[in-house]
Amino acid sequence: QVTLVESGGGLVQPGGSLRLSCAASGFIFGSYYMIWVRQAPGKGLEWVSGISNSGIRKDYSDSVKGRFTISRDDAKKTLYLQMNSLKPEDTALYYCARGSDLRRPLGGRVHSQGTQVTVSS
Repeated sequence: QVTLVESGGGLVQPGGSLRLSCAASGFIFGSYYMIWVRQAPGKGLEWVSGISNSGIRKDYSDSVKGRFTISRDDAKKTLYLQMNSLKPEDTALYYCARGSDLRRPLGGRVHSQGTQVTVSS
């Protein structure tokens, strides 16, 4: 059974940093692209970042480019998202998912609970 568990969210002031983690199990983690998506209150899912199975190729949405960094540790079966210079508009529920490519979730859906990030003073 594929399981993805996000953690690391919380309340942070504008300009602050957080590192999200996504622990994976139930599949061969190193074989898959992985992505982060988010959903702000009242809005649809927004793609944030993706990383190839090799970890070499990475991509970011324009809204987070230069502030967020995606990485993976295949030995730990864990995906990360380092978020710096956070803005109030980054407030959202953040999900990780297997990717069909660098931008789209496999099967077009996310299947995890997410972790809440709130950026506010």
